[in-house]
Amino acid sequence: MGRTVRGAIASPNIWDHTATYELENRAADPDGRLWAAMEARADWSGRTVLDLGCGTGFHLPRFAERAARVIGVEPHTGLCQLAQRRLRTRAVTNAEVLPGAAQEIPLPDSSVDVVHARWAYFFGPGCEPGLVELDRVLRPGGTALVIDNDGSRSTFGSWFRRGFAHLPAPAEIERFWSIRGWTLDRVDMGWRFASRADLEAVVRIELPPDAAAEVLRHHEGVEVDYAVNLWSRSR
Repeated sequence: MGRTVRGAIASPNIWDHTATYELENRAADPDGRLWAAMEARADWSGRTVLDLGCGTGFHLPRFAERAARVIGVEPHTGLCQLAQRRLRTRAVTNAEVLPGAAQEIPLPDSSVDVVHARWAYFFGPGCEPGLVELDRVLRPGGTALVIDNDGSRSTFGSWFRRGFAHLPAPAEIERFWSIRGWTLDRVDMGWRFASRADLEAVVRIELPPDAAAEVLRHHEGVEVDYAVNLWSRSR
């Protein structure tokens, strides 16, 4: 489905399983804790918001409720089309979607007030080119928000460490952000699914097959304790 722009880094969960990833977005942050933490760090009322790696545009309408302008940037052109369709069907007129990668954001210097990047490329070591671009497009006084998994705690954190043991340790990732001046808010976001089938489908696109089978054998119900890191920095 679709092509990718230069610099794209594969996201096989949403790229290959778009409908299932929609279920995941609906299940995430059921009590609004992550959104409250974001709002405490950045005010986008009447301002310009960039949702970097916006995927199918799930979060664009919510930002558009208060922002003056919202721009979604996504490297997968098929997902761009789905995001544009979402905006059309919901009659969101102050938002648009552009193809582009985090390493080459298709926007002018100092053109946005808030950047939101959720599970989109910014996972610590290796994302330095994207951080340079964030600094370039942010206006003075603007704020960048980066959301990532907290592998140091929570039920999902233990699943994540088991499934992706090759990734840098949580302490190493935290050092990466901290020495660059980013502020950490630890958020107990949570997952809450409408059905067990939905939970199982999402676990299977987020974890390698063996890890997914193992955790599903031992985890009951439709809720998961899920902690994330909210990293923020103002220019």
